Amino acid sequence: MCGLCGVLGAGRHWTDAAPRPGVYTRNTDEVERRRERRHRVAQLDRVLRPLGLRLEDWQGASFVLCDRSGGTEMVDDLAHLWAAAERLSGRPGDPLDVGLIETLEKQQARESPEARRG
Repeated sequence: MCGLCGVLGAGRHWTDAAPRPGVYTRNTDEVERRRERRHRVAQLDRVLRPLGLRLEDWQGASFVLCDRSGGTEMVDDLAHLWAAAERLSGRPGDPLDVGLIETLEKQQARESPEARRG
């Protein structure tokens, strides 16, 4: 199946913010769900950058993962993200890698408002 057909026929993944009767969520409308998705993509993009990858939202339905040389892969949902990241980067990806976490913490410290003031 082509990527477009897969996207058009795909349902929501459990990681997508969606209102469900009887379930608490702060994402009660489409604007809030889109905002949450943008935030999630931005955070994942920060995690993937040290691997030389970039993540973007595609129409609120899937994701586009890109490498530095222009390679791209459509990712249906977050469950498929790490496998795609490993294929594009050519190396194992571990979001719990100690070195990666230290890099992200250093980035966050540099970007924090306190660091900018000091």
